[in-house]
Amino acid sequence: MKDDIIRMSIQLFEQKGFSSTSIQHITQALNVTKGTFYYYFSSKEALLMDIHQYYIDDLLLRQQEIIKSEGSFTEQLTRIVEMLIFDIGRQGSYARVYFREMRHLSEDHAVIVKEKRRLFRIRVEEIIEQGQAIGEFKVGLVPKLTAFAILGVTNWSYEWFDSDGDITSKQLATQYTAFILQGIQS
Repeated sequence: MKDDIIRMSIQLFEQKGFSSTSIQHITQALNVTKGTFYYYFSSKEALLMDIHQYYIDDLLLRQQEIIKSEGSFTEQLTRIVEMLIFDIGRQGSYARVYFREMRHLSEDHAVIVKEKRRLFRIRVEEIIEQGQAIGEFKVGLVPKLTAFAILGVTNWSYEWFDSDGDITSKQLATQYTAFILQGIQS
């Protein structure tokens, strides 16, 4: 039931926004009582935090697996871009709620999520720095700014990308990767 509540909440948060979706909306859509909701979540904001935690923790875990795998820094960066785009294509609603609704987290919760986002970015910076050290990437680039640019272009796709549209997740990831690598490779 917890997963059902999360799935329905994501759907409603995407359609109506977090502020305009009540616990009553969620429970009515699932045909359950508010007691059922409160059994799993202490509040609507706790539910939103759960959504955020799951999304970023999953990305961090898969990013770490990519980093630990063998391959060049170019390959690692390519796989991270693909991962982000494929997630947006596969879990568009989840991604939109994750990116759009963070502003509704309490300050304590927002700090936790922001720290995890920062860790994700730092790992991208480290890939760039390591690639620069061996001549795989241009030396004059500022890794922090480059990481922000890469994450900005990929993450913003949640706003417009439709995996059922004219372009597939693979095509978009390929385009972005080509664009990024042309700018940073030596």
